[in-house]
Amino acid sequence: MLWVEHMVRIRDDRDRRAFAEVFEHFAPRVKGFLMRTGTDASLAEECTQDVMASLWHKAHQFDPARASVATWIFTIARNRKIDLLRRQRRPEPEDLTWGPEAEPDQEDVLNLQQETELLGAALAKLPEPQRELIEKAYFGDLTHSEIAAETGLPLGTIKSRIRLALDRLRHTLK
Repeated sequence: MLWVEHMVRIRDDRDRRAFAEVFEHFAPRVKGFLMRTGTDASLAEECTQDVMASLWHKAHQFDPARASVATWIFTIARNRKIDLLRRQRRPEPEDLTWGPEAEPDQEDVLNLQQETELLGAALAKLPEPQRELIEKAYFGDLTHSEIAAETGLPLGTIKSRIRLALDRLRHTLK
């Protein structure tokens, strides 16, 4: 399915049907991704709803030249999770301790941002068939068999393309 076309319809026509299809496909995957990264079910649900609302309201910000729809959505999800966790960890006034809190190590923050940008650039350089399979396997949380059933490609082709894509990513990121 061409998700870029759906995003264009959402952006240009505020197409509710296109949004419903994107929601139906990506919302469970976003929630699963968040839960696999240690988020409890209620926070994952809240975050997923927030991500999908952002998709509707910020469809004009999606640029298919910079990222696939899945990459864009999962990046929003990751950022939203970080925001929600920060809000949850904010102490109540009576819980405040005396003295300044330690700031996060800026070098770590910068390194994470740079690694994220490098990975995004490396993914963008992959051939479309390989990138789509990587997104389905790692962002969509589909097994190789599920990907084969969804795409109609032989299981061996799926495994080969994913292996080649991972090799390319490793080489690019070295």
